[in-house]
Amino acid sequence: MERLMGRPARTPRGRRRRADARWAVWLALAFAGVTTVLDWASGGLTVARADLWALLAVAAFTALRPPRVTAGGGRLTVRGLVRVRRVRIDALVGVWRDGRIATHLLLWDVYGHRVTLDLGVLVADPLLWHELDTGARRSLEAGTLRHGAEILRLLGRNLDDTATRGILGASGLE
Repeated sequence: MERLMGRPARTPRGRRRRADARWAVWLALAFAGVTTVLDWASGGLTVARADLWALLAVAAFTALRPPRVTAGGGRLTVRGLVRVRRVRIDALVGVWRDGRIATHLLLWDVYGHRVTLDLGVLVADPLLWHELDTGARRSLEAGTLRHGAEILRLLGRNLDDTATRGILGASGLE
């Protein structure tokens, strides 16, 4: 399913996803190291317990790892810890914004599929935002998007402002 409708799936390669993945690795390693050292210092460390600490560290990494988001061919896919969720972005029914601090988008298509997407992913990868925006415009033209067009318009404006500030800051013009 690498190609959908002739267009390759788009994977974000933003700094945020890599940074979050590195953070998950460091936390898991720190957990494994601290628990192993404390167990060794107490005199109770055995091979079985060291294996247990390593297994728990792997579980912590798996839980902390950020989801992988791809888009292409009118679909948006979020691969999480256990589930893979897909939504047709060219057949959206509604878009809702959830949260004030850790903001997420809830996308719902005409087939009843739902995806929750962290806004940081869209900030980190403008091309992923472009795919979502293009699909949402198609949904609006088709008349399926009944809720959330204003949310997407404001989000697009905020993302454009963020990108512009980043470009101006990098060039020294701000």
